[in-house]
Amino acid sequence: MDVPAPGLGEAPEDPFALHNSASAVVDDHGRVVGWSERAQEHLGYPLEEVLGRAAIEFLFDARDREAVMEAVAACERDRGWSGVLPVLHRNGRRVELGFRARAVLRADSAREWLLVVAPAEEVRQWETDRSVLDGLFRRSPIGLSVHAADLSILRINRALARYTHLPAEEVRGRGIGDFLIGPDVEIIETRLRRVLETGEPLIFTEQPCRLRNDPDHERVVSVSAFRMEDPAAGILGVTQLVEDVTDRYRARRRLALLNRTSARIGTTLDLGRTTWELADVAVPDLADAVSVDLLEPVARGEETAEGAGGPVRRMAVHSVIPEALQVMYSAGEVFRYDPRTPQARCLAEQQPILEPVLESSPGWYFQDPERTRRAFGLGAHSLIVVPLTARGVLLGLLSLWRGERPEPFEEDDLTLAEEFAARAALCIDNARRYTQQHQAALTLQRSLLPRELPEHSAVEVAHRYLPADPATGVGGDWFDVIPLSGARVALVVGDVVGHGLHAAATMGRLRTAVHTLAGLDYAPDEVLSHLDDLVNRLADEQEPADGCSQGQQIVGATCLYAVYDPTSRRCTLARAGHVPPAVVTADGTVSLPELPEGPPLGLGGLPFESAELELAEGSLLVLYTDGLIEARGHDLDEGFSRLREALSRPGRSLEETCTAVQDALLPEHPPDDVALLLARTRVLAPEQVASWELPAEPTAAARARDLTEATLTKWGMEEMAFTAELVVSELVTNGYRYGGGAPVTLRLIRDRSLICEVSDSSSTAPHLRRARTTDEGGRGLFLVAQLTERWGTRYTRDGKTVWTEFPLATAAEGSPGDLLVVLEEDAVDG
Repeated sequence: MDVPAPGLGEAPEDPFALHNSASAVVDDHGRVVGWSERAQEHLGYPLEEVLGRAAIEFLFDARDREAVMEAVAACERDRGWSGVLPVLHRNGRRVELGFRARAVLRADSAREWLLVVAPAEEVRQWETDRSVLDGLFRRSPIGLSVHAADLSILRINRALARYTHLPAEEVRGRGIGDFLIGPDVEIIETRLRRVLETGEPLIFTEQPCRLRNDPDHERVVSVSAFRMEDPAAGILGVTQLVEDVTDRYRARRRLALLNRTSARIGTTLDLGRTTWELADVAVPDLADAVSVDLLEPVARGEETAEGAGGPVRRMAVHSVIPEALQVMYSAGEVFRYDPRTPQARCLAEQQPILEPVLESSPGWYFQDPERTRRAFGLGAHSLIVVPLTARGVLLGLLSLWRGERPEPFEEDDLTLAEEFAARAALCIDNARRYTQQHQAALTLQRSLLPRELPEHSAVEVAHRYLPADPATGVGGDWFDVIPLSGARVALVVGDVVGHGLHAAATMGRLRTAVHTLAGLDYAPDEVLSHLDDLVNRLADEQEPADGCSQGQQIVGATCLYAVYDPTSRRCTLARAGHVPPAVVTADGTVSLPELPEGPPLGLGGLPFESAELELAEGSLLVLYTDGLIEARGHDLDEGFSRLREALSRPGRSLEETCTAVQDALLPEHPPDDVALLLARTRVLAPEQVASWELPAEPTAAARARDLTEATLTKWGMEEMAFTAELVVSELVTNGYRYGGGAPVTLRLIRDRSLICEVSDSSSTAPHLRRARTTDEGGRGLFLVAQLTERWGTRYTRDGKTVWTEFPLATAAEGSPGDLLVVLEEDAVDG
């Protein structure tokens, strides 16, 4: 009765399969008339011991008779029965077996019962498996489809049948393409064929798809598939599990988009770059085309009013459809939205606008009918407009279009766009605030540092200024070139302790003080002494009254102040804790002059000393701050060595030399502020200077006028002679009256202006005063001030020099008669 090999179509796991189960036959009286070998293996009874015996007498315990009789009654009633009963083994132990009983009729109409039994544990497991299989087809929420080897559908479960709108039994024999559209069919079938060919399962592979009965909505499904084989390893087909994960996919996409927003938007504080990053992240995950518009004041980095009026600037556009970029306003364009458009409503109400179907939104047409027509031609069909607001301020708006994907925007998309725009708006506002502060810092820098260094006959100059904080663009280092009297020039480089705006503000005050002191023609050591006093006062001003720290305190500075005279080729220098200058001769020889090293500014009470150098024409004077030679972490000796090497090549222009020094000594972002000033010396030719010593005689003024007239005639400046004679006569007369009998020196210099200087031994400063109508004198210096462009006094070891400057275009005006008489008779009190 047993078949050792598995039969066709029998699953190896079926406990009642022929090769797994035991079988017996009993007649209508309950006597055993058939017994299989497998029955003997399970219960231990040989065939000869059981044939003809009543089964109830030896196979069942007396305690189980009631259960056995209930099973027999059910079998009689239903012509069959299945269940579990305990059976006695030959050795006396009870064994639970699963039964299947069916009536069998013989030719003589006698009825017998075929009993097929298997271990109860295997039966229960098999029943559980059958229940699971039934649940997959009837109750599972996950779709299940069984396909033949040609991928035709053999069976689908009820969950999947809901998407077909057909009863499950009517799907048999159809193909995947009968229910899906587009390239999704080819992708799915390719994957299933790969499973059939290789036997490798497909596990949780996500796949977009569109149903033929709902083509406007894209769904995302998770597909798992495995190959079906019979017991002989023959390929029967493939089964796939299909789960609609659209909501989960959208939630994951939303989270991923927001994460990318945080990671990819705001990588810099450049407003244009930030808006482009916003457009780049939105396409294609959220939209097929996007534009970013900012209110015009925001685009300039300025504050904006709470209202939405005024023009907007298109900052960025991006699209998966190249032709769309020709339809949209380009980046940089400034325009106004028509009040009837969704964008204008969004700005006015500061609320997001969803237009799922653009054809039903007439307001969009009014902005530009031609552009609108072309946009519809490219497939634009759905729109979201979201305001960009941060910290309660409206910045602009974000417009999102769909044209490539057929599904319109939905409420979920609007929610995602709002959160996306909110995060991006913070980055845009940060960039705007940075732009505003950066522009303010640049404005401060332009006001603190010279925009253009003045051209000067004494020197040719070039410079570099590199702040350590590129965000603000300002620092504590400064440089200056200040014209002085007598064709001289002052060269200044300084370094305030610290960086950024605090140091820059103090630097601005010191630079202003240097200009004032230079205008008074103080010697370099005197200038540094006055600056030292000023830094001490600034430190006292910043000291809090209660002794508590109030942030960064500026406590000191260093400075190098040099005065170069092109008539004598002498340069007088003094330094306050500053690095020494470098001097480069015309042949490229570099030296670092040994100058007295005064204390840094701010220590107070210590003296400063000056030193004098004689510079050949064409010498290069190099002034710099310590950030130049310490930028790469080198010690001073190594920094000086690199500086010498960078300066040692002759024949270069000053700009080329500046670049060479910068490249050799500075990294891309210096850790400290750096100021570099190069000055190539010039010399005034002897024929440009005339000087005489006049004895203290009453005729000195007349002699001075004659010498002035003759010299100006020789220089081709006759038209200036009358005015110059008047001024020289007044100054020489003052020197004669108040010089204590010492000779008076007259010097004329022909430069960019005509310079007249009169030196005497008196240290008393002349000053302007208002003469009354009845006064006989007191008008001389007033006339000097009116006739010259500039005038002033500088003091020397031997007395003072009163100097004046005339613009070269000055011509004689008025009558020389009476005015000469007045100037010769009047004198200004010293």
